[in-house]
Amino acid sequence: MNYKYVIIGSGPTGLGAAYRLKELGITDFIVLEKENRIGGLSKSFVDEKGFTWDVGGHVQFSHYKYFDDLMVKALGEDGWLSHQRESWVWIENRFVPYPFQNNIKYLTPETMWKCLEGIIHNYKFPTNTKPANFREWILQTFGPGLAETFMFPYNFKVWAYPPEEMNAVWVGERVAVTDLQRVTKNIIFNQDDFSWGPNSTFKFPKHGGTGGIWESVGDLVGRENVKLNCTVEKVIGPEKKIVMADGSTIQYEYLMSTVPLDIFTRKVEGLDSQTVETAQGLKHSSTNVVGVGLKGQPKPSLETMCWMYFPEYNSPYYRVTVFSNYSPNNVPDITQNWSLMTETSESSAKPVNRETLIEDTIRALREDQLIQPEDEIVSTWHMAFEYGYPTPSVERDAILKAVLPKLEPFGIYSRGRFGAWKYEVSNQDHSLMQGVEWANRVATNVPEVTMPFPETANAMWGK
Repeated sequence: MNYKYVIIGSGPTGLGAAYRLKELGITDFIVLEKENRIGGLSKSFVDEKGFTWDVGGHVQFSHYKYFDDLMVKALGEDGWLSHQRESWVWIENRFVPYPFQNNIKYLTPETMWKCLEGIIHNYKFPTNTKPANFREWILQTFGPGLAETFMFPYNFKVWAYPPEEMNAVWVGERVAVTDLQRVTKNIIFNQDDFSWGPNSTFKFPKHGGTGGIWESVGDLVGRENVKLNCTVEKVIGPEKKIVMADGSTIQYEYLMSTVPLDIFTRKVEGLDSQTVETAQGLKHSSTNVVGVGLKGQPKPSLETMCWMYFPEYNSPYYRVTVFSNYSPNNVPDITQNWSLMTETSESSAKPVNRETLIEDTIRALREDQLIQPEDEIVSTWHMAFEYGYPTPSVERDAILKAVLPKLEPFGIYSRGRFGAWKYEVSNQDHSLMQGVEWANRVATNVPEVTMPFPETANAMWGK
């Protein structure tokens, strides 16, 4: 078989590339997907009891008009539910509104002062030294009080690596920095401070979970252009030839891979061994999603909540989403059921006992007062995703600079959440646009923005 354009992977990046090629009037392309359905990490799952689960707490917000327009085309104007973000931090047996640093008035006086004292210290003794890693960035931005109370424990639970092993390049719009005047005013006037950031409002599909979006995009691409159950065994770079697990081969001119870069480099014949070895230095964490389906209704305080952050170590999870609040169709019968979806990170630096994780999660949900003693659990669901978060480690950028250009002489471009390994541009909108922009580059010679220039891409939000 011969195709001018071959795309490996049918997540948002792969589907974005395919959609754009088709939009440009190009038909000489194929998408290869090793799983039996499309969606990648944006798939949804329905358990035996009829509860829908995502691969973590996906929400729909965007930096791109192109993405927004495609979402409407995929599901229609009436295929979406709109939400005002209501997110909280559970700490010291209370909920504190997010962003945590703007709402420390909720804490005990001792903890409040500890946090405020650290912010004041940073204002009195500012540093112009560029932080060498994420730990230093946290201390310079928030002060030691907020760092020890929230930022250090929470970020270890999320990333599953110590902050000193991570860079600070990725942060950008992801973290609200601390404003002493704002924090002090909130304390004195007892003001709440909600809805910071690009996802202060978001949308969610009425039906099918997040995966429903990408099934619809797959329909727009054309199912005849996607080969399922199709595993790439190797790529012979100098010959521009793909060898499939069943022995069949495909010749290509341009190849976009969304396979995790460390894995993919091991499949490419013709790539020098030093480059392959360098790629193995990329770090990632796994994501364990545990869903808990319940009978009845959530307690009143949870009725409007979207998601909650958990920095304390009594719980395995770092985030819990009231998933039935996103769409009533995420549960079998919204008049009789509700659901909680938890995320627990895992790495060599933070092992997880998967055998006991459901039990450990339920125990913590009760301790954290999300589940009441009288609440009846009717369904539990656990799935582990080996590649969950691409870690922005201190060595990441040097590795990407060394590895990615070595693929291009073979007509190979590595894109997507784990293909490009840039967490800061790995949301669904970014991921789709990495594919769209690759298609524009190879088909019409228009330069890419999102993958090479994350800060520029993220500065587009709200424009």
